[in-house]
Amino acid sequence: MNRAGREFPPGGTNCRVRAVERVAQVRGLEKRYGGRLVLKGIDLEVPRGSAYGLVGPNGAGKTTFIKVLLGIVRASTGEVELMGRVPQDPRSRASVGYLPERLTLPEAWTPVAWLRSVLRLKGVSGDPAALLEEVRLDPEAHRRRMGGFSKGMKQRVGLAGALAGAPQVLVLDEPTDGIDPIGRMEIRELLAARVREGVTVFLNSHLLAETERLCDHVAILGGGRLLVSGALADLRSQGAPRARFEPRPDLPELCARHDLHPVEGGWAARDATPETMSRALAGILAEGAVLRELTEPASDLEMVLREAVEAEAA
Repeated sequence: MNRAGREFPPGGTNCRVRAVERVAQVRGLEKRYGGRLVLKGIDLEVPRGSAYGLVGPNGAGKTTFIKVLLGIVRASTGEVELMGRVPQDPRSRASVGYLPERLTLPEAWTPVAWLRSVLRLKGVSGDPAALLEEVRLDPEAHRRRMGGFSKGMKQRVGLAGALAGAPQVLVLDEPTDGIDPIGRMEIRELLAARVREGVTVFLNSHLLAETERLCDHVAILGGGRLLVSGALADLRSQGAPRARFEPRPDLPELCARHDLHPVEGGWAARDATPETMSRALAGILAEGAVLRELTEPASDLEMVLREAVEAEAA
């Protein structure tokens, strides 16, 4: 058992080697608030250069996980590494851009004035107007006070702040909340361009379609536990091949005799191995059934999430 709050030591050759392969890693992560256990023994790695989506039901612990990863709150138990160092080390966050879930902007300030302050705090140079243009904020709003801004406009300003200083890692908590569909598409394209340039994007969003379009890796949290994680293509392909046959009255009995069970879109073997499916198909076809279609599983992220949550609850 790791002692409470134990984390990787800052610096060191091993840390620098790990940072080449991944931007973040947690092992045995737990977080308690009083007597309530919010995160329960999470192990996760975020590969460098990936677009990594964090999804799960409300209350799953996603925002808490992000806060622990960034050093905003401390882990109760476990090991936490960000850019090869402990999150509380300022050097670990120097190349990280962050957009929190609940962004508070000074209402009496203009976006340009706020971004100048962000650039000064980060100790980097940059053009506030160029950052605002990149996130497609209306030029007429650049020098208006933000008190009258919509939720979507404030999100664009916050994203511009996260982009300030050209960070290597972007940690974004619900970045398109309150933004219209066209705006979400624009932000997705902006983030995809960053990923192509080698930037790592770690995204928490309840918009599964947006996550699926952008991300190549996904982690699913449920009840504070890591339910599933890995490359999205692999997660979508998990499950059994599905067969569809020409209708016949005895088809259910025929499939049952050869250990196939009904699933959405056809019939599948329970253990999902190609050998079992091949034997079942050979037996069914030998009894005169006609195969109409054999398909590989191709779940969307919504189905992957639902199956992971249902499996945890079972």
